[in-house]
Amino acid sequence: MVRTEISLFLKNVPGELGKLAKALADEGINIDALTIQDASEYVKGLFKARGRSIRRIASGASYNSMQKDSVEYALIRLLVDKTDAAVDLLSRQEYLFDMMPVVALEIENRPGVLAEMAATFGKEGINIHYVYGSALPDAGKVLFVFCPEDIDLAVKIFKQ
Repeated sequence: MVRTEISLFLKNVPGELGKLAKALADEGINIDALTIQDASEYVKGLFKARGRSIRRIASGASYNSMQKDSVEYALIRLLVDKTDAAVDLLSRQEYLFDMMPVVALEIENRPGVLAEMAATFGKEGINIHYVYGSALPDAGKVLFVFCPEDIDLAVKIFKQ
């Protein structure tokens, strides 16, 4: 249920995802889940957080510069079957990455299941920072990855 997600930045140019996927495959590491977004959205989130916080992380000018530069990168979030091996590989190849715990749930593939889960998070007062998942049309189960604000409470709720 709790898994370690790896987040990293890739240059937003053709072939970079292929290089990363091949490097993982060459080490026998399987990608269980993956999402990609323009890194500028991530920087916008940081800027909004800065605006709500008394503590300034960086100046407004710094964020404007980071946002301009960030369109050149993509933010990749992935779960792999061999996290330690992936971390070792990414370190050796000098990728800039971070790790964080997430809740990965295999859920029934039917209409309304995600709605029920999201409602449960809401009822318990747990904010979901982001979620990603996918399913094949006739698959019985799907994998959804949640990044909740309170991971310990989320785990406790969904273990039941």
